[in-house]
Amino acid sequence: MTATTNETTSLRALTDRAEITALFDRFFVTLDTHDEATQDDWYRTIFTEDVRLRFPIGGHEGVAGCADLETKAKGKWERTHHVGANYVMDIDGDHAALRAQVLATHVHFPSGNGPRPHFAMGGYYDAEAVRTGDGWRFRLLALHVVWTSGEALTPDLAKAEVLH
Repeated sequence: MTATTNETTSLRALTDRAEITALFDRFFVTLDTHDEATQDDWYRTIFTEDVRLRFPIGGHEGVAGCADLETKAKGKWERTHHVGANYVMDIDGDHAALRAQVLATHVHFPSGNGPRPHFAMGGYYDAEAVRTGDGWRFRLLALHVVWTSGEALTPDLAKAEVLH
């Protein structure tokens, strides 16, 4: 028995959704891992060569330098914990428009003044992904902060525009 066109299309849609969900999950795990993603080659498993990253405190163009960017960001915190959910996808062939919710907790390094409240935020990522010869990769990833709580590490983050 051969698959119908509808069955093949449905299977492709489910496979694409699973692969893009795994791409988001790999990205979120990378944000919390201090030893795994120290080389730009690792980021080539997540991003296209011409990726555009947009964050409230700045942006970055291209996969080159992503490892250094993340190493510096992770080095500001003792630990972080990111949780992604509610992946919404509009897939059109080899292109996809995406949104994912994110909750993030950032743990400060200990200080001589005792524990400090964690910095937490909730928001969402808008993203674009493309199918490459090596699978789906993000071409654009933009973080939008909806709320924050606790002590921000940098004045830039404390002053980041929070959506209402």
